[in-house]
Amino acid sequence: MKKRDYIVSLTAEQQEELKRMCSQGKSTARALRRAQILLWADEYRRGGKLSDVEIAERLNVHTNTVHLVRKRFAEQGLQATLERKKRLTPPNSPKVTGELEDQIIALSCSPPPEGKSRWSLRMLADKAVELNYIDSLSYDTVDKI
Repeated sequence: MKKRDYIVSLTAEQQEELKRMCSQGKSTARALRRAQILLWADEYRRGGKLSDVEIAERLNVHTNTVHLVRKRFAEQGLQATLERKKRLTPPNSPKVTGELEDQIIALSCSPPPEGKSRWSLRMLADKAVELNYIDSLSYDTVDKI
């Protein structure tokens, strides 16, 4: 099955934006690489557009990367091509819920264990596990509450 050739036709404003972005170097490496791919794949490029293979060799990337950047530009536009796609859901669900937060805060407001002047983060984490609020809990997690 042959890959569809997605055409990159940049306007003068888009070309200037990408050139400015590449010359300033304040963007992420991924965004700069994508900008260079678009500039070299542009139909209106002085000297003609480069092939996917030529672009891949110049940037030391795979030809599929070049193809996917062209495809994303054709389907979603310039901004979507340069920006990283946002995740809809986090990779892991949060371990600490609002109810557990409330329990740990209430625990921290209670009198500290005998012989201690105040609760430490480690003591709060250990006590929450001891009281079966949660299976395991790090003091770093307690610190974020």
